[in-house]
Amino acid sequence: MDKEQILKGMNERSENTLMETLDIEYVDLGKDYLTAKMPVGSKVHQPFGQLHGGATAALAETVASTASYFFLEDKNQLVNGIELTINHVKSKREGEVFATARNIHKGRTTQLWEVEIVDEEGNLISICKMTSIVLEKRK
Repeated sequence: MDKEQILKGMNERSENTLMETLDIEYVDLGKDYLTAKMPVGSKVHQPFGQLHGGATAALAETVASTASYFFLEDKNQLVNGIELTINHVKSKREGEVFATARNIHKGRTTQLWEVEIVDEEGNLISICKMTSIVLEKRK
């Protein structure tokens, strides 16, 4: 399966979820990363007209969780995010933001992901770390 088909499948699984509500779309995939984008406008603003930190956190957890599962070798396992920390370093009012998740630690039971969120010009908007736990799927 090629990269475009994989991304298409990821995006199709987002129907009727928070990802669809926030218009999050997976746009790039490499051997050690996954990137998603989200438009920035009134739908994801806080009352002062800036990108809401909660929407940014949802984008970060989305891309890290999806990457965490995608890069599992054993598809009889699943992952759940168990901790998310995020620092917002720049505000954004309009346009798009891009979140790229890269693995820092891939253990048997926990994984640590770093998510860098940038705007269209590559300006850092937020930086995030997410820990996920690897579990056996229940029958």
